[in-house]
Amino acid sequence: MVQKFIEGFCKALNVVIALCLAVMVVLVFGNVVMRYGFNSGITLSEELSRWLFVWMTFMGAVIALKEHGHLGTDMLVGKLGPSGKKVCLAISYLAMLFICWLLFSGAYQQTVINLGSTSAVMEVSMAWIYAPGVVFAVLGGLILLTELFRLLTGQVRDEDLVMIQESEESPHGSHKA
Repeated sequence: MVQKFIEGFCKALNVVIALCLAVMVVLVFGNVVMRYGFNSGITLSEELSRWLFVWMTFMGAVIALKEHGHLGTDMLVGKLGPSGKKVCLAISYLAMLFICWLLFSGAYQQTVINLGSTSAVMEVSMAWIYAPGVVFAVLGGLILLTELFRLLTGQVRDEDLVMIQESEESPHGSHKA
């Protein structure tokens, strides 16, 4: 059930990311045309584009985490047997969960601190610029807990124990150990 929720949510995030990118392109291109063609501009273009970029980056990181799309190396882990790989994977999940906790606590504190502050141009609460860290930490933690549960209950195949990509060109799982 949690896995289906994560799948559906990541599909929705893909749509949101595409919409954010489209809005950013329109705003920035429109601003360039307005500045060079009409000697004016869209006031909120730069600030809104920057905020959308921050949100897009964090939401893309959630999807990459779910799809095991982050780059890494398996120089050590690739030489271990299945038990060693499981131990290393469990340790890495625990380390990432700790990092998610650190990110959550810091981003949450900054979100609360900046609730009353407003941005210079849009005059929107600055908490919105720190909130994607909170959202990523919660969603990333949920994904990591699900993956850790799958590992501990033996639902992960031996060939999937090294969950990294060695390069951006090769899709996950196509490298030889």
